[in-house]
Amino acid sequence: MKLFQKLLLAPAALGLFAPVVANANESNFRDVTSYSQDQVQVSLDTFKPLSSKNPLLAGGEGVNQSQSNDFDVDTFSATTTAGFTTNFAIGKQEGGTTDPVISNFDWEIALSSSFTGNDSLDVVMQAGHSAGYTELDMTSNSKKVTIDSITYSIPLGDKVNAFAGFGGGAAGSTLYNTACVYGAQADTFSKCGVSAANLDEGLGVALGANFDLGNGFTAALGYEGQGSTVGLGAKESTDALGGQLAYTGDSFGASVSWANIENHSATNVVTTGSGDGQTQSIGFNAYYQPDLPNFPSISAGLETNHDDSVANSLRDETSHYFIGLQWDEIGDGTLGAAIGSKAPYAENADSLTMYEVFYSYNYADGITLTPIIYSKDNSGSTADETGVILKTTFSY
Repeated sequence: MKLFQKLLLAPAALGLFAPVVANANESNFRDVTSYSQDQVQVSLDTFKPLSSKNPLLAGGEGVNQSQSNDFDVDTFSATTTAGFTTNFAIGKQEGGTTDPVISNFDWEIALSSSFTGNDSLDVVMQAGHSAGYTELDMTSNSKKVTIDSITYSIPLGDKVNAFAGFGGGAAGSTLYNTACVYGAQADTFSKCGVSAANLDEGLGVALGANFDLGNGFTAALGYEGQGSTVGLGAKESTDALGGQLAYTGDSFGASVSWANIENHSATNVVTTGSGDGQTQSIGFNAYYQPDLPNFPSISAGLETNHDDSVANSLRDETSHYFIGLQWDEIGDGTLGAAIGSKAPYAENADSLTMYEVFYSYNYADGITLTPIIYSKDNSGSTADETGVILKTTFSY
């Protein structure tokens, strides 16, 4: 096209664009900008292509679809949750076998998934270096990430729940309702004065069921065995069986637990080749939690044990006790104090006593600071142990 023809077309083109420009001038660009900012959410995933695969939902959608592998490799199921916890601890121990200032840590991730909306598959993984504080319930496995437990629980009707668990952290008492509301910091008090009847031997395989009897009453059964090594119920394996009856109310609760455990070493080896030598334990727990200002909750536990492999009738019976007080609203935290026996003691011997005092302070969302003071008696020439520790917990 010649230059003269192009010049003739220019006014016509401007005439076509004039109405558009006029309408644009009449528009409120401030409102348009505000709308785009308020209504549109942009994230790192905004421009990713949509997947053609459907994740499994709580109601079971996707089970019978044509694609069998209907999960994205980079997408969790809609019913999967994860909780992370990290603990730091630093402090001073005096007496016992060591006397240093020690700093320890651990880390835990708890994954939970549901497939029907009522069941639960739970996996707990841990890592840490905390051998210096044996009284703190912290992980110590040379900083290697290990699977602590894998459990699967499912309801069997309206009144019954059952579970199966694997790993050293899976306890036969997983579905127990032990009557204790004290938030112990020292590992000795974490069992509320019940050392064996709570059926937490760490044998590797755990099974159990809980029965809702109504009006706050429940019953539970539990079993632990060495199914991954020598076989469940085998003569060479360690087996433990227990049960519990409990009542849980608004301000009061009580429970009685029973267990029969084959005697075994620290590595879960039966101490006698025939499988003889068993310990029967009965534990009683109760709590009182009144709705009164500045009044603490009271938790107590008492256990008796009978070891039928001990020939001396004065040494075959042992006892264990615990009393804990807890104020849940002291400032921005919780104050607790407890006294109890360090370990089960024979009926003709004095108990080795232990004490603890702690204050858990909510420093920020997900951060809790807990100063702890504890003292425990040691026998013989070993000096009594006292610890002053600051524990910091991150939950995220």
